[in-house]
Amino acid sequence: MQYVKFPKLNIEVSRFRMGCMRFPKTEDAKGKSVIDEAESIRMIRYAVNNGVNYFDTAYVYGDSEKILRKALSGGLREKVFIATKCPVGNKHVKGPGDFRDILAEEMERLRTDHIDFYLLHGLSTNSWEKVKKLGLLDQLDRAKKEKKIKYAGFSFHDNVWVFKDIIDSYPWDICQIQLNFRGDEYQAGVEGMKYEASKGIGVVIMEPLFGGLLGENVPQDIVDKWNSSGIIRTPAEWAFRWVADFPEVTVVLSGISTMGQLRENIRIFEDALPGSLTPEESRVYKKINKLYDSRIKVGCTGSAYCLP
Repeated sequence: MQYVKFPKLNIEVSRFRMGCMRFPKTEDAKGKSVIDEAESIRMIRYAVNNGVNYFDTAYVYGDSEKILRKALSGGLREKVFIATKCPVGNKHVKGPGDFRDILAEEMERLRTDHIDFYLLHGLSTNSWEKVKKLGLLDQLDRAKKEKKIKYAGFSFHDNVWVFKDIIDSYPWDICQIQLNFRGDEYQAGVEGMKYEASKGIGVVIMEPLFGGLLGENVPQDIVDKWNSSGIIRTPAEWAFRWVADFPEVTVVLSGISTMGQLRENIRIFEDALPGSLTPEESRVYKKINKLYDSRIKVGCTGSAYCLP
């Protein structure tokens, strides 16, 4: 596993960050789909034992915070960094008191005396205005002073102009943006990523597989096109290596649903180094994008961020 330092922060984290939004599912006694707790715990512990020391969850990711707590019991909590998020864009947060209550609830769910990275979840034009109106940046400062959180950040879903405004409005430690080879101009895009890095803010990439669509159930003609390059990799590995090639990228986040995915991701990030793609490999991505463009009318990651 590769380890990197965040700009300005004297900490070393695994280049691969395990996401907890897409834990494996099972059915309860009533036939309802629920997180498979036992398998999720097994995967988290496998990740820690194989060098992953950075985990991402959120208030709205079902029971993922509680499951992460259980998985990290017995001394593992001290070996890892946890990032979780406050759902500022929805009805949960109507004022500063709600922010503090949610933070306290998350600390209880995680059974921790501090959260390493605390993010404002899914900022966009509307939620950013809400953050400023409610004085939530002051709440971040207060939580830092009280040592409830160590580092402050945000995740983002909007255009690059809003992104730059947010970046310039607060001394952020990290920011989490969506980026993959199918969307280098989507939302913040490569332009936003480079802008963020130029400010010394840690760049965390989410959706490197475009909600899993670039790694699972890939159409056979696209698989054949990948293989015709003469370089034998899975589609997921091709996607990860495109993101990891940017020197500005600090950490790559991927939501994991199976042990097989986890093992593959850990293997890939043993040597997916910045600047390692050859000119020929870069040409392969262009060919794949042309093939995807001929097939896809509307891009969707299944995140449900557009709902209701």
